[in-house]
Amino acid sequence: MQKSFKILTFLLSIVLLNLSCRQEEFEYFPPIDEPNLANSMVADLLERTALNDGSIDNIIDRSNCFTVKLPVVVTANGTDILVDTEDDYANIEAIFDASDNDTDVLEIQFPITIILSDFTEVAIADQAEFDSFSSGCNGENVPDDDIECLDIQYPITASIFNQTTEVFDNLSITSDAQLYNFIDDLENDDVVNIAFPINVVLADGTETSIGNLIALEQVIDEAKDSCDEDDDYDFNDDDCDNCTTNQLGDLLTGCSNWMVDKLERNDQDLEDNYTAYQFNFLTDGTLTAVGNNNSFSGTWESTGAANNIAFTINIPNLTDFNAIWNLHEIEQVGGENEVDFRIEDDRLRFESNCTDDGDNGNGNNGTLATILTDGLWVVGSYTEDADDQTSNYNGYTFNFNSDGTAVADNGSTNTNGTWTPQNSDSELVLNFGNTAPLDEFDDTWEVISVTDTQVELRDVSGGNGGTDTLILNKQ
Repeated sequence: MQKSFKILTFLLSIVLLNLSCRQEEFEYFPPIDEPNLANSMVADLLERTALNDGSIDNIIDRSNCFTVKLPVVVTANGTDILVDTEDDYANIEAIFDASDNDTDVLEIQFPITIILSDFTEVAIADQAEFDSFSSGCNGENVPDDDIECLDIQYPITASIFNQTTEVFDNLSITSDAQLYNFIDDLENDDVVNIAFPINVVLADGTETSIGNLIALEQVIDEAKDSCDEDDDYDFNDDDCDNCTTNQLGDLLTGCSNWMVDKLERNDQDLEDNYTAYQFNFLTDGTLTAVGNNNSFSGTWESTGAANNIAFTINIPNLTDFNAIWNLHEIEQVGGENEVDFRIEDDRLRFESNCTDDGDNGNGNNGTLATILTDGLWVVGSYTEDADDQTSNYNGYTFNFNSDGTAVADNGSTNTNGTWTPQNSDSELVLNFGNTAPLDEFDDTWEVISVTDTQVELRDVSGGNGGTDTLILNKQ
């Protein structure tokens, strides 16, 4: 034992000497009177943080306990898509979002390889084998082991001395897979050194520098349940990034005679039972539903923000509607408005053309032309295939004239163009010629949503399936 102690002391002295010019502080863990790292709480938290997040590609596999190894070819609503990177998931979503009135179907072209939560890779030959693995995963938003509310920033430097074999290793850990395997392979008689500081990024984007193991354990433990881990099958939950309860309330109460466009509960399509019904939402939180010579009263309420808005509806004698729904999307195109709610696979969608109110619930007359010609506009966001290029348009203002001409002004140069709404305001054609960077806007855009102060546009390329988004905000 004395010989082992001398060897350990000698080896650690060499390590400390070699690292004397480094600024990082190595913390020995565990102390002599503490359990080894392999059996500690901080090791468990680190291992759970490093697990492969199976929910990131749920738009492909609808399975939270594994990911599909890229590249893979899928067929989305009849369109073949090569998924090379995680950015390509958005191309699938764009095809699914192109219409709310169809059934979205995705087919995987086999064979594929899946990556389990512990980074084990498994070859999958066909759909039956895939279904066998998928059936073992937790369903949507069911608690699981992986911690998704915090990301470790790599590299991490660690050293291990095994007191039995007297073998010393100095490691640079550069990925979740390496961190997971490092923790998983620890033996009870391993003495571990970890170099600090370690940086982590929280779910809100905050980056934190951590100086010791005690603090690391505390930060991970506090963060593990602090966010929505997005373990459902709606990619990114991004359809309502800009939604507010005020917007929802103004739209529901500003429009009258809402119809049920979609109602699905427990895999049963029920909308045909309510084709004759008209729903009216009042500002005091009450509502009426009238149809088939019957009139029903109820209540409604909305709370939360963005993609976490809860919409509670209660009509005592129409129980098919009663639930706490999640607001999935608000879609306003011209005078046609849709409000889409979800609870996992259950769906409720109301639609109204607002003809009784003369507007779309936000104070405008429902036409894209009237909205765009009212004042100056700026680029709130422009992304091309997930590449954010908004900064290219800083300083530009856009004036859309009623004669179909447009002027883009960057403070020093005016660029003339044209604009044309078409297909009942479902599309907007822009053309600013060959002048960069405005030539990026030359296209026929799909109108996703319209309010008095914002117009959201999208273009899906027919060639590679890439998706561009343009959001114009009123100045």
